[in-house]
Amino acid sequence: MALADQTVPPPFVRLAAHEVRWRLLSELSRSDLRVRELVALIGEPQNLVSYHLRLLRSGGLVRARRSSFDGRDSYYHLDLERCADALADAGAALHPALRLPPAESANMAETPAAETPSVLFLCTGNSARSPIAEALLRHHVGSRAEVTSAGSHPKARLHPHTARVLHRRYGIDIADQRPRHLDTLTGRHFAYVISLCDKVREVCPAFDDHPQRLHWSIPDPAAGGDDTAPDNYPAFDRTAAEIDTRIRHLQPILFPAPQRKASP
Repeated sequence: MALADQTVPPPFVRLAAHEVRWRLLSELSRSDLRVRELVALIGEPQNLVSYHLRLLRSGGLVRARRSSFDGRDSYYHLDLERCADALADAGAALHPALRLPPAESANMAETPAAETPSVLFLCTGNSARSPIAEALLRHHVGSRAEVTSAGSHPKARLHPHTARVLHRRYGIDIADQRPRHLDTLTGRHFAYVISLCDKVREVCPAFDDHPQRLHWSIPDPAAGGDDTAPDNYPAFDRTAAEIDTRIRHLQPILFPAPQRKASP
């Protein structure tokens, strides 16, 4: 096997080593954001931020998706799976012993937590994206988190494909669940409020207890489709897979691993 060229840093190192790009990666590691939000957070001119975002997109670390609220705008999303692979490759390029092992997300739910985090997932209709997220987080962590979902304009019922995809892919039954209006949660306290819909993000009210606000820009899988049309099911399958990936990456935020003490 040919040895890697050790005179050239791996692509991830070359991309992430720049201060502005590292700060962009850090901000996008928690929430999807628009260019103007990144400009405010980074404190750099928009043309410079856009330039470095293009480099991160070219390197496959960041993706962009048109906003469903304003099609002239885009949300940027950090591909944590690609980052994990790139980090593993970078470590192995220096020495085989430094290849990072895959994340053990299955063990994350078994790690004792100091407290039970409360999480609220939001989308407009509470009939597809947010109930999928609610069900998947509860599936992965059980009673270790208090999980709820709601919508700003809830539908009369769950989309049939929502219950179908959860049952087929994960063995989860939410057929009897009904959409919930955001107003019914007045007075509830949440540690995290996560919007999965660009539209609901714009109308989400402020919460008295100042929860962590995260955004996942995920298109509505039911958009433009008939509720009963079987050919609309693949969109739900893709949506559930993306939400499940994001849920797995959310768990270390909800349940931080205890800091290891340095050896004397």
